[in-house]
Amino acid sequence: MPSLKDLKNRIDSVKSTQKITKAMQMVAAAKLRRAQEAAEAARPYAERMGRVLSSLAAVYDGQENAPVLLGGNGRDQVHLLVVATGERGLAGAFNSSIARLAREHALKLQAEGKTVKLLTVGRKGNDILKRQFADLIVETVSFREVRNVGFEQAALISEKVQAMFAAGEFDVATLYFAKFNSVISQVPQAVQLIPARIERAEGEGEAEAAAVPYEYEPSEEAIVEDLLPRNISVQILRALLENSASFYGAQMSAMDNATRNAGEMIDRLQLSYNRQRQAQITKELIEIISGAEAL
Repeated sequence: MPSLKDLKNRIDSVKSTQKITKAMQMVAAAKLRRAQEAAEAARPYAERMGRVLSSLAAVYDGQENAPVLLGGNGRDQVHLLVVATGERGLAGAFNSSIARLAREHALKLQAEGKTVKLLTVGRKGNDILKRQFADLIVETVSFREVRNVGFEQAALISEKVQAMFAAGEFDVATLYFAKFNSVISQVPQAVQLIPARIERAEGEGEAEAAAVPYEYEPSEEAIVEDLLPRNISVQILRALLENSASFYGAQMSAMDNATRNAGEMIDRLQLSYNRQRQAQITKELIEIISGAEAL
């Protein structure tokens, strides 16, 4: 059984930890609001660009001269997995859930005989994946020193991915990140970047075209070729912003749980301390009484 001094030191240690987790929770809550606003503001732009590309890409339906970023290079052997995670930990399962989704996809592709390459964005994702796929990581991008991630960082990653594709280093690129739903819900997602996977609801293009006729200048083909590289940057930017909001939401939730757990541990330790102290006092009283009676 630990001594009273050991219990007292333990209580003081847990109290110090509780102060740290409480402070981290408050910091995460303060940063979450701005990150959430940025993520929600990026969604309409990314979704609208997807609808524009969906409408314009219809000119290539059934044709073989589609841009390579839209139609691909005709191969499906080498896959590049762009895994975007956080730079720091202490955020519950945020980083591990994204890495788990990428790991499952990588193992599935390898089982099918495909070649897998990894480009990690964020230090934590690299730390997790290199335990099993160290030889598959071709590059790691870190923005640890960047205070607010923006389009500049997204464009940097987009340029790297497009340069690798132009050099024939992969055939398909998929981006992994966590979409922010709420403080307690961050959902890992996978979005195919190259070739662009344009999601189009049935009848959406015809209904929009019938409602508002558009005339494009220059040609639709020229606009598509200009928007496709830009769309990659926009999708990566959206992923980075979603990750930022998801990280702070997960960290806020994790630190809140840690603070409450520390409080419960302090209560248990304090109860044990009080009981042991009471037993010690009782023992001392018995000894005093026994000594007095012996006299």
